[in-house]
Amino acid sequence: MSRRLQYDIPGEDWRVDFDAACEIVGARGWTALFQGGEAPKRLIVDLGFGRGEFVADLAQKEPDTGFLGVERSFKRVLKLSRRLARTQTRNLRLIEATAERVVAELLPPDSVAQFWINFPDPWPKKRHLRRRLVAPAFVAALASRLEAGGTLNVATDHTQYAAAIDEILAGEPSLENVFAPDRFRAQVPGRTPTAYELEWRAEGRPMHFFSYRRR
Repeated sequence: MSRRLQYDIPGEDWRVDFDAACEIVGARGWTALFQGGEAPKRLIVDLGFGRGEFVADLAQKEPDTGFLGVERSFKRVLKLSRRLARTQTRNLRLIEATAERVVAELLPPDSVAQFWINFPDPWPKKRHLRRRLVAPAFVAALASRLEAGGTLNVATDHTQYAAAIDEILAGEPSLENVFAPDRFRAQVPGRTPTAYELEWRAEGRPMHFFSYRRR
C-alpha cells in the first residue's frame, strides 16, 4: 500500500512559482529570489534535482551562495520543500518547470556560477534521442548563461549517452574541458553522491563525470 502524499509544509516554503520568478528576476535580478537575508554572492543551478539530496547538501555547505533547484515533477518538488522546511537552509529555492524553460525564460546571460545536471534520462531508444536534455542547442544556451569562468557539470552512468555528451560538450566553442587531457572522470574527490548514484555504483555501472568551464 503506497503512502499518501503529504501536502503541508511544516515551516518556510521555498518553492517559487515560475511566472512569479520570471517577473522578479526580470525586474530586480536573480538575487531578489533570495529575499529575507543577505544577498547571495553567486548562483548555482541544479537542473533536474531528482530526490534533492545533492542540491540540499550543496546549499548547506555554502550558505553564502544562492541555489536554484529545478525539477519538472510536482511530487519531487513538494517532497524536497517539506524536507527543507524542517532545516535551517534558507539559500535554496525550488521551481517546478522544465530545465529548458528555466534556462530560456528565467536565467539572464552571464548570471550562473555553476550548472549541475546529474544523471539525466538517457533515452536509449533511437527514436527517443531527440528527447535527451544534453543537446547542442541546449548546451549553447547553458554556456551563454554562465558567467566567465563558470562551470557546467554533467554526470551519467550510461555509456552511450556519455559518448554523445562528450562530443557535444567538446563541440561547444565557448567551453573548455576542466578535466583535460581526460575527457571525463570516473571519480571526483569531494563530490556528494546522489542516492541514485550510490545504487548504480553498487550495481557496477560505470560513472562518467564531465566538467566544462566558460572561456
